[in-house]
Amino acid sequence: MKGFIISATRSMRSYASRVVESFLKYPEFSGLKEEINGVDLLRADRFADGEMEVVVNTSIRGRDVVLFTSSARNEAGISVEEAKIELYHAVDALKRSQAGRIIVFEPFISCSRSDRTNRRSSVGLWVHFQTLVNLGMDHVVTFQLHSDKSKSIVDPTRYIIEDIPALNLLKRYLCDAYIQDLSSLEQIVRPNWAFCSVDAGGEKLARDFANSFGASLVVAHKQRDYSHANTIESINILSAEPLESRTLWIVDDMIDTAASAESLIRALAPHKPAEINLIAVHAIFSEPAVERLNALSAEGLLKRVIVTDTICASHFSRPEVPNMVLVPSAGLSAMVIRAIITEASMSKLLRPFNAEIYLKSPSLFNS
Repeated sequence: MKGFIISATRSMRSYASRVVESFLKYPEFSGLKEEINGVDLLRADRFADGEMEVVVNTSIRGRDVVLFTSSARNEAGISVEEAKIELYHAVDALKRSQAGRIIVFEPFISCSRSDRTNRRSSVGLWVHFQTLVNLGMDHVVTFQLHSDKSKSIVDPTRYIIEDIPALNLLKRYLCDAYIQDLSSLEQIVRPNWAFCSVDAGGEKLARDFANSFGASLVVAHKQRDYSHANTIESINILSAEPLESRTLWIVDDMIDTAASAESLIRALAPHKPAEINLIAVHAIFSEPAVERLNALSAEGLLKRVIVTDTICASHFSRPEVPNMVLVPSAGLSAMVIRAIITEASMSKLLRPFNAEIYLKSPSLFNS
């Protein structure tokens, strides 16, 4: 195993610190905090005209670097454009400092929805990956990439991508917080819960949840107005069973403006479910998402919002997003890094989650 260091751009320093603390819980790394903690390794300087330069503060020659970064809403309060430029400069600085492997860990890739190649527009995800690999990146890690087809952009002869299914974190949370034992799974969840997609394209995610818990599936068929972003014309609800008195969980990989969620929740409400909940990996929360979620909660239409902390949400207080739960992901990030650094198999992190198996032996590795 080569020497390595965990670092971050300004956008994810607090998150990277939590990953380091999780990593140090592994016995083989417990005494190596000074060696692996490089959260303050990089310094972003500005010239008088606004141009940026990133400096590596110490020698990293030959050491692998895991670089945490985000171009979404972040703890430093910097814009998407500035965060990306800092990332590009950071990778260049690491390469020039003769780092070993450069592993970019971007829990949420903000440009992941820009992956269509059949129109007269730039492809943001391709631009992002091409820039990173040309600067010297060897490996990129992310959680729940927006679309499987996005990975076809990757050239495996030049760099590697790990797309970790962070939905398993949310499934584990449901087991721990609301189910807890096999009896509840059999007698409450399977006959009374249903998992709903936000649209036809999201059926795979919702079906994955339904299969994991042995519960019902609901598919929302959404018609969009593609002449305007974030615009929905109509929603049709497809379900093999009545929804009345059921606990519904709307599943998505991200919540952006919450327009899709709001439209779907209002379409589901006339079916008189017992409650409607919203569960997603990435809490983008572009305006007016918080306002919409707050209104739905105030009207009694939305019970809970459960998301992970892949995007900084520290400035959202509970009253602003009622009943919002942040599921931590630093432990999973530490597991992924450990597997990469030790060249161990990741199959246990990638295989489908099974609630029954998990409840018999609560561990992410057993799921």
